[in-house]
Amino acid sequence: MTITSVVQEGNPILFRISEPVTQFGTVELKSLIADMLDTMVATQGVGIAAPQIGVNKRIILVGFEKNDRYPGRDPIPLQVVVNPQLEIVDPTLEKDWEGCLSVPGRQGCVPRHRALVCKGFDPDGKPVRIEASGFHARIFQHECDHLDGRLFTSRVENDEFRSIQSSSEDSGNE
Repeated sequence: MTITSVVQEGNPILFRISEPVTQFGTVELKSLIADMLDTMVATQGVGIAAPQIGVNKRIILVGFEKNDRYPGRDPIPLQVVVNPQLEIVDPTLEKDWEGCLSVPGRQGCVPRHRALVCKGFDPDGKPVRIEASGFHARIFQHECDHLDGRLFTSRVENDEFRSIQSSSEDSGNE
């Protein structure tokens, strides 16, 4: 469909709570998801949330086959979740470096829960349930934060940030 510009840190939409999707199976919803996917692939993201392309809706995409930004990460099949809700199944926190398409050139060390279940709907309104752990769970938490108007930078402890030169050096999220 269309590669869209990624909304950058400082834009107010990134700090709004997103609205739930109420109509499923529509051409508009499927077009939005296609735009999100095209944008995520073009920017070498491993996840994206609708607010990152300027749409205040509760939709996330997670997944990648091969990604030069994450050479040591196992592939994750593409998962589209509308109105996602996270249920933490392992409250153990693990710290790791995250980056974000909306915060270029910076990473932060962020604690995230080790394992979770993501529940929601597919674009046609059918229920989905996805179990995730490790990096996979981290991406879900990162993307759902976007839906709640929160950037990873607000979760960094002790000002643990680092600059990165290019997307090929980015070992974190998104």
